[in-house]
Amino acid sequence: MTTQTVHSEALAVYQAMPKKALTEFMVEHFHEKHRAQLPDLINLARKIEDVHNDHSDCPAGLAEHLQAMYQELESHMMKEEQILFPMLAGGIYPQGPIAVMEEEHDQHEQMIAQLLELTNQCNAPRGACGSWIMLYEGINEFISDLHQHIAIENSVLFKKAEEAGKGHHGNGHCCGGCQ
Repeated sequence: MTTQTVHSEALAVYQAMPKKALTEFMVEHFHEKHRAQLPDLINLARKIEDVHNDHSDCPAGLAEHLQAMYQELESHMMKEEQILFPMLAGGIYPQGPIAVMEEEHDQHEQMIAQLLELTNQCNAPRGACGSWIMLYEGINEFISDLHQHIAIENSVLFKKAEEAGKGHHGNGHCCGGCQ
């Protein structure tokens, strides 16, 4: 699960939202933002790696790691947008796909940990150029956004699905036949 929690008051706002509105919010506020953030961060990381490859604190492999994160995240978001979110908005709570998304969230958290390791916890070295500082600030913002994204889905959107399934056959677990 996520290492950062969303403030309880903010969670209450998300919990009060209808499922369809919450899924639309997730796409507009987080999915689209990640799609805008990552290509810029990848390009900036390439620039830093090219220009500062002789610096001992140069984050070698950062652009490649960000590219891998982007591919994984894009695949994840497409599954949510095309399959899971329409089901949730329609009142269908498929436990299997939700479990897959939660597992992928755990993988995203691991990728964030690797990202922080590559960037010295996003601490630019003394005397770093403006681009390097801008890169690490952008990565910090991306990480914060992704933590919030994961927390809202795991703690609100997927919990709504879990609660809706309680009381039905199988104690909230579906074999897939009722979907």
